[in-house]
Amino acid sequence: MKKSSLTLKLINAPYMIWAVLFIIAPLIMVIYYAFTDRSGAFTLDNIKALSSYGAIFGRSAWYALLATVICLFLAYPLAYIMAKSRASTQRTIMMLIMLPMWMNFLIRTYSWITILSNTGLINSLLKAVGLPTAQLINTPGAVILGMVYNFLPYMVLPIYSVMSKLDKSLVEAAQDLGAGKLQVLRKVIMPLSMPGVISGITMVFVPSVSTFYISQKLGGGKFLLIGDSIEMQFQSAYNYNLGASLSLVLMLLIIVCMLIMNRFADNEEGAMII
Repeated sequence: MKKSSLTLKLINAPYMIWAVLFIIAPLIMVIYYAFTDRSGAFTLDNIKALSSYGAIFGRSAWYALLATVICLFLAYPLAYIMAKSRASTQRTIMMLIMLPMWMNFLIRTYSWITILSNTGLINSLLKAVGLPTAQLINTPGAVILGMVYNFLPYMVLPIYSVMSKLDKSLVEAAQDLGAGKLQVLRKVIMPLSMPGVISGITMVFVPSVSTFYISQKLGGGKFLLIGDSIEMQFQSAYNYNLGASLSLVLMLLIIVCMLIMNRFADNEEGAMII
């Protein structure tokens, strides 16, 4: 018994070391810098200074929420079609979804500049057919489009994973009881797919609310998000203390959102069991 316990400790040791070095230690450093000044003395000035960033936090949450909702409306029918398709079709669609992910995140985002710019592909086509050009780049819509494009696969894959494993006998039972296609979708498939939906919402909202490169390139730096503010404090202002306090608040907001989503997931599972 002791030998088995020692073996388990040795097996878990690399993971514990990894967690301490790359999870716990960075968190401690963030908390330390958030509550100290440049001299290392304890202070709450960094936390008080966050009151001037309320609009930026709100904008970040709003853009992330819009991107998440759009991803959900695009991903759910796509995941449903994939789950209902033949295996060969599923593999093809999966490859098309994953293909952009094989490229670097920065390259994927930067490529949209050539599409949305004033002399880009879309405006060139509009000009060629005699239509007036539009201001597409450096707009909130461009920032949200970048979020949707980059994070859409994180919504599709969890939903598809759940839908592909649904018990088909439940759908057949609902059809035998006289339920139409819409009723089956609304009363059987949608409730059973909620764990995947909640997982997808979390996986899209979290990176969207903390992103900074997308807003810099597609928003032209005109629409500061909280990720931009944190990056600015560390890279330009060299105010690590304020940057750490912003990071700490963002981390707490993300944790709260994840707890809320997990609570919804637990409620859905409980309802399905009942």
